[in-house]
Amino acid sequence: MQIKNNQGIPKFNFFGELYEDYQSAIPEGIEYSIREYGKNDVIARQGDLCKGLYILIEGSVRTDMIAENGAILNIETIYAVTPLASAFIFATTNGFPVDVTALEKSRILFMAREQILKMFQKDQELLMRYLRYNADKTKFLSDKIQMLSVRTIKAKLAHYILGLHMSAQQTDGDNFTVVLDKNQTELAAFFGVTRPSLARALSEMSRDGLISINKKMVRIRSLKGLMEARG
Repeated sequence: MQIKNNQGIPKFNFFGELYEDYQSAIPEGIEYSIREYGKNDVIARQGDLCKGLYILIEGSVRTDMIAENGAILNIETIYAVTPLASAFIFATTNGFPVDVTALEKSRILFMAREQILKMFQKDQELLMRYLRYNADKTKFLSDKIQMLSVRTIKAKLAHYILGLHMSAQQTDGDNFTVVLDKNQTELAAFFGVTRPSLARALSEMSRDGLISINKKMVRIRSLKGLMEARG
């Protein structure tokens, strides 16, 4: 969920710390630039060098991965304010892992690597937040890869719903209702399947007594059944 300031503009989330805008977040003396993109403009291609820190400060982008067989797999839709490929900045092979395409008019804050190091030297707490953010992002990509290894749509759905259930249990251990964080179109793209196929699988799971669904609200009716469906 985006947190906005009094003008209705998303606050600048700088690796977990909220600021009114990027000008107040970035330490004095650190150089950066703002790049603007129109709808459907390609911000980066898979394999392009990640030359520094890219932060989406306005708009939204789609990230896609090109498989060896040429198939295009949607990874996620990213909304401002969010860093892009931040875990790859200092990698030995520091290429973008995905294509990044603007879904609307968007703006990117870019900071070169030497400026990032200079900034971390000034702010050790920011360095820790950066490391924590990248570790969490790695967990997301790991979950995505695990999802790709699941073959059937029902198994993908079971894996996904059980993951949401595990997260919900951290705050409410008796809660068997989860809220989908994607609509069916986004979920179909996330799984790499068509929307009608996804809808059929959801209907089958509901008919089989595994879940009941109302828009984005999913009630788990058989936890054991979901685990069996996941495989």
